[in-house]
Amino acid sequence: MGGYWGTQARDEHTSMHSTQHRSAITMLAPATGLIGVFILLPMLLTIWLSFQSWSTQTGFETATFVGIQNFIDIFASNSVGRDFKAALVNTAIYTVLSVAIILPLSVLLGLLVHQKLAPGGVFLRTVLFSTYMVPMIAVALVFSKLYSPTEGPLNQILGWIGIPPQTWLSSPQTALVSIVLLNVWQQVGYFTVLAVAGLTQIPDSLYEAARIDGANPVQRFFAITLPLLGNTLLFSAVICIINAVQVFEPVALITQGGPVNATNVLTFHIRRVGIERAQGGLGSAMAVTLMLALIVAIAALFAFARSREGKTQ
Repeated sequence: MGGYWGTQARDEHTSMHSTQHRSAITMLAPATGLIGVFILLPMLLTIWLSFQSWSTQTGFETATFVGIQNFIDIFASNSVGRDFKAALVNTAIYTVLSVAIILPLSVLLGLLVHQKLAPGGVFLRTVLFSTYMVPMIAVALVFSKLYSPTEGPLNQILGWIGIPPQTWLSSPQTALVSIVLLNVWQQVGYFTVLAVAGLTQIPDSLYEAARIDGANPVQRFFAITLPLLGNTLLFSAVICIINAVQVFEPVALITQGGPVNATNVLTFHIRRVGIERAQGGLGSAMAVTLMLALIVAIAALFAFARSREGKTQ
């Protein structure tokens, strides 16, 4: 009798587990299907096209397999290779400058907003985050006026202190930095909110104990705040790198890659090669290279974070 009830219980448990499994599959199927159609399928298609010679003005059936020739071409010493490598360097500079400015500034602003004694903290947080929600076309229009060499406020302010007007967007030396500052203005509010979220997770008791031990604010920041913000800063760095690598709108709206290709970043260059010049295979190879470079950069960032955690433990 006991064996019968035990077998029946096992059968009911198995049936319940099978029902839950089917329910999970049913709920995940729509999302998985959408991911497959809109993310995985285009990614696989791009990888396949990177090994083909194909014009975007024709159908996929005209694609001809050329192996790794597209990758050889984009790293060659001819004009195709030089333009691609210049765009890759511009993208790397843009990414490094964006991360190096946005992360420290977001922590600084986060500390300011998070101060319990500071009035208007919620209002300041709202104002900072609102910059992230402004459409890029509006931001590009405003900054193009700010950077105007004749009527721009920046040059007028410089004139007050005796500095001659600067050609912010017309000079190869300043054009890319000017686009970086535009990106910083729009993105820093979002990363400030992330920093504030990380700061709220740090117990006040740690600061109180450090204060009793005689630690000054700078010592408390480097001994408590910065180490405990590690995971938040790692997440912010990954998102900031991804956003920076994908920069397109400000370049397309303001500089169109100029002057003298000084702001010709990879996403804009891929669009120029793949769409304007109809070299779909070559553009796909550039896109795959960009994706691999992004994966390597993020993997290196995680490896660096793990090594730092190992040293501190």
